[in-house]
Amino acid sequence: MYKNYPILAREGWPFVALTVFLFLISIYFINSIAVCFTGIICLFVIQFFRDPQRKIVAKSNEVVSAADGRVIAIEKTNDPYNKREAIKVSVFMNVFNVHSNKAPISGKVINKIYKPGKFLNAALDKASSENEHCAITIRTPKNQIITSVQIAGLIARRILCYANEGSELKQGDRYGFIRFGSRVDHYIPINSKVKVKLGQKVENSVDILAEI
Repeated sequence: MYKNYPILAREGWPFVALTVFLFLISIYFINSIAVCFTGIICLFVIQFFRDPQRKIVAKSNEVVSAADGRVIAIEKTNDPYNKREAIKVSVFMNVFNVHSNKAPISGKVINKIYKPGKFLNAALDKASSENEHCAITIRTPKNQIITSVQIAGLIARRILCYANEGSELKQGDRYGFIRFGSRVDHYIPINSKVKVKLGQKVENSVDILAEI
């Protein structure tokens, strides 16, 4: 379920196959405009669905980013999925970021909540509550609670979450994917020490968001 596929994410295989096919067809018919157009589309699709494996270096008490992208929010707020005060760290993914989602910490998934909704720009604050999203809550061996929320965006209209209630995740396990631009909110314990800054670019499984 959580296996990485080197080079390309399996979610992108049909898209890559289609664009490569169209590119080859345009070459066959020797249409220079079509070759350029389909070639650009093919390269874009391949880069979008790239899924590099990352080496985990974080400690067991450190929360890593579940997504590649840019930190757009760090704030004390309420975790609506677990009715507690928490620090929310939001990471926005544009179409040029890796879109695989990885477990931010090791632990057991104690709940999974999917909510249909709108498809507003994922960079907006209200996207957290109004857009389609899927949240999983992970309980660590030391009984700490981390909530990771996949949020659809203006273009991203397909959230894929492979983790279920009862799943055991290791930090860095691949648990989901969001197609074509989106956002991931992390709700971490209120007394955590945040390690990132607004505007900072982060990579999933690598960059540490907080120490709990």
